[in-house]
Amino acid sequence: MPRARTPGKGVQPSDRRSRVTLVEVAHAAGVSPSTVSLVLRDSPTIPARTKERVQRAAGRLGYVYNRGAASLRATHSGIVGVVANDLTNPFYAEIATAIEHHLARAGRTVLLANTNDSHERQDAFVAKAREYNAEGLVITPAVDTSPQFIRRIQRWHMPVVLVARAVPGVDVDFVAAAYRDGMLQATTHLLALGHRRIAVVGLPARTTTGTERLDGYREALHRAGMSVDSSLVVSCAATREGGLGVVNALLDAAQPPTAAICYNDIVAFGLMLGLRARGVEPGPGFSVVGFDDVAEASLWMPALTTVTVSRQEIGAAATRLLLRRIAEPDAAPEAIRPPAVLTVRNTTVPR
Repeated sequence: MPRARTPGKGVQPSDRRSRVTLVEVAHAAGVSPSTVSLVLRDSPTIPARTKERVQRAAGRLGYVYNRGAASLRATHSGIVGVVANDLTNPFYAEIATAIEHHLARAGRTVLLANTNDSHERQDAFVAKAREYNAEGLVITPAVDTSPQFIRRIQRWHMPVVLVARAVPGVDVDFVAAAYRDGMLQATTHLLALGHRRIAVVGLPARTTTGTERLDGYREALHRAGMSVDSSLVVSCAATREGGLGVVNALLDAAQPPTAAICYNDIVAFGLMLGLRARGVEPGPGFSVVGFDDVAEASLWMPALTTVTVSRQEIGAAATRLLLRRIAEPDAAPEAIRPPAVLTVRNTTVPR
């Protein structure tokens, strides 16, 4: 009778290779299994040095990647959902374009939604993205988005990155410019020019983009030994029409301001149109500061003083965070704050 075969003895090299696991390769290379998987799928998100280390470990162990089996095991489609709140605003449109560019380079296809700050549209798109097994989501959340909405996405184990607006109460990857610091610079600039009645126009009180700007305004006044006059904090829609519509109230006040910092450049453009309609020239007659520095800002006559925020940098950072979250689902959440820097042009002059 033939002797029973001892496990592990007499096994051909090809048999041994077939039993080497991805986890073993990861251990040998000193990286996570998800990183090994990305290397074996030729992901461009992995640094060349790490890729070489994984490939050496796989070769040394005799690991053979079964691409067909991996495809059958895959639970995601290579699709990423990008949710914007207002694509008519060039600031958000340029961020979405930057995200799409970087995700395309990483081999992902983007599904894009414009919610117009509608919770119903936001919910419907996220549900549809889940149906399509999206690899992740990049979201500029609608006004008053609840922490429960983000937690629900996290319970699905769907990677998510928030852009521009935070949702207080959740630990999640986040990218937004340093709004507070940008507003601090803008207000300090006007104070240095001699302005003491400085309005802030169009700040949305129910988003972090608005509250952080207001904090920067308050801080600048506090440093100058001044308090906030609530009559100078003027609400309006973040549109040209909104900026145009507040001009009469500003100029006809008992103590009118001599300058205004607008929530964004779009509001500033409307404000400048309204000033001209009243015979007041932006700059010499009334100083105006915008926020974002969209392409149109430098083309206005006079060119708009504004706070420059790099949409390309925000888009690139959001993409990096999402790809990292896909590769390392248990990594600690990260917040990235690209700088907001005042760009002085011709709409701010000494008082």
